[in-house]
Amino acid sequence: MEFFTEIFSNKMLISALVGWFAAQFLKVIFVMVENRKFDFRRFIGSGGMPSSHSAFVIALTTSVGFEEGLRSAAFAICVVLSFIVMYDASGVRRAAGEQAEVLNQVVENMGTDEIETDGEKLKELLGHTPFEVFAGAIVGVLVVVLMYMV
Repeated sequence: MEFFTEIFSNKMLISALVGWFAAQFLKVIFVMVENRKFDFRRFIGSGGMPSSHSAFVIALTTSVGFEEGLRSAAFAICVVLSFIVMYDASGVRRAAGEQAEVLNQVVENMGTDEIETDGEKLKELLGHTPFEVFAGAIVGVLVVVLMYMV
């Protein structure tokens, strides 16, 4: 039981999880405003505005900075991890999503008789634009600032 008490009292971990949740929630709201319909898949899906990956790692990094200090090894590790995650979200994962879109078009144009697809398209919304990554980072910082002010 002590394990769960310690986990749930870890403000840095909770901050990161709240940052992720806030970004995912905002995705649902943005899609609802844009398309005028509720799409629950946006709450658990990747890609879109804002980047929940960025919000997650930046909330952790900011929280560690508050708790451990900006000169700590833990903060340095979080900064490096954050840059890797955000670079990947706007680089590799975005490129994979763009390739999936092209492949889906190729399969559609060729017809399903020539290529076995099991009727499923490749997932196209994988990565983020740099703006979506930046917006996710802002969400992460704001979540932590609000959590530490309360």
